[in-house]
Amino acid sequence: MKAKQPASDRSRPGGSDRGGAPRGEYSVPGTSVPGLPPVGSFAELDLPVELTGVLTGLGVRNPFPIQAATLPSALAGRDVLGRARTGSGKTLAFGLALLARTAGRRAEPKRPLALVLVPTRELAQQVSEALTPYAEVLGLRSVTVVGGLAIGRQAAALREGAEVVVATPGRLADLVARRDCHLDRVRIAVLDEADQMCDMGFLPQVSETLDRMPPGGQRMLFSATLDHNVDQLVRNYLSDPVLVTVDRAEGSVETMEHHVLNVHPADKYATATEIAARDGRVLMFLDTKHGVDQFTRHLRSSGVRAGALHSGKSQPQRTHTLAQFKDGEITVLVATNVAARGIHVEHLDLVVNVDPPSDPKDYLHRGGRTARAGESGRVVTLVTPGQRRDVNRMMSDAGIRPTVTQVRSGEERLSSITGAKRPPVQDREKTGSVAFRGPGTRAGRPPKESRKAAEARAMAEARKAARVRKAY
Repeated sequence: MKAKQPASDRSRPGGSDRGGAPRGEYSVPGTSVPGLPPVGSFAELDLPVELTGVLTGLGVRNPFPIQAATLPSALAGRDVLGRARTGSGKTLAFGLALLARTAGRRAEPKRPLALVLVPTRELAQQVSEALTPYAEVLGLRSVTVVGGLAIGRQAAALREGAEVVVATPGRLADLVARRDCHLDRVRIAVLDEADQMCDMGFLPQVSETLDRMPPGGQRMLFSATLDHNVDQLVRNYLSDPVLVTVDRAEGSVETMEHHVLNVHPADKYATATEIAARDGRVLMFLDTKHGVDQFTRHLRSSGVRAGALHSGKSQPQRTHTLAQFKDGEITVLVATNVAARGIHVEHLDLVVNVDPPSDPKDYLHRGGRTARAGESGRVVTLVTPGQRRDVNRMMSDAGIRPTVTQVRSGEERLSSITGAKRPPVQDREKTGSVAFRGPGTRAGRPPKESRKAAEARAMAEARKAARVRKAY
């Protein structure tokens, strides 16, 4: 299904802004038929009374901008291309329309009627949790289909019948290949965080999934960024889409502060440890799974209640750790980029990049875990001298002008920015006289060397011993 050629251009909210696309983004196609105007309240929408009752019961009174701008057109069956930052309410923006337009229909076994595709397990669970109360009141059955959990149980749920499926592309492709799921009845499909699915290499699977659906259905694509990676999806599968842009791609959130803390390499992890020991929760990002595990163990040995989250953990482990963080049982979540999207934690006011991201989109999505839904928050990035040039370039590409401060562990400036404090247990007391110096090292032990380095060291020692013997 090809998108129609643009015939007009609009600049108001909910319209096309194809001129002057932000850096890294393409100019999306215009639309020949204008979208419906935004609404001021949910009462103005033609929603089933059951849905308005749930909204009222949950205290959801006024729509967020992305919801106000997209729901009128989505409820009318239009294809929608929506851009809004993380935490802005995209889930209900597509979810209410999907559920309202599916209400009253019954799915056959293995043949869902509506599909939401997301890049990560965490985001799939978040979407499912957000939509469940609305689906239940309408009598709609939903199934979450993700990797890391028993595929047999998911297949059994599909055999019983489900009107709505929330899935990651890989696991859905597995179920389709096993003939446990057929997509020939899907009339409404949503791609949430489509750019990340493309970045993660899911584009072929997403395209194959959309190709299996009947033509003429409704397609909605939502993301915090719309870059060239999603161009193919938009042009091939969205028909005359209504473009809604309520935020720039850059991280210009008024309630979010951005700080770069310049640190000495030898002091980096001591600084990060003191930040982790603050009062209140903090989400900390590192680049590798090994680094996450090792730093988490270090924090625990320092008396800090910390948990690790990365793709090497099983899904039950990831779910349990995230629940502990949300409930306050652990105060520090140490994670790789798997936590950069799809995690919503109420009142999280600090995100720390222990390892700076190299991609501006990763920075924006990491930071998007705080300052959500109008709350305030801070994003802090620890930067060593060798990283400054790359971080400056990344910040510029992200549209961020951070406050830059030179800090050391134990200083008042560090505490005033992050709330840092001494950890309950000092390294010297717990693990000996050598402090944690980062992934790949252990307190009291020399760094592990490669076989080649060990052979070179042994040969150098042998030559030195030979010279000593010759001297005598």
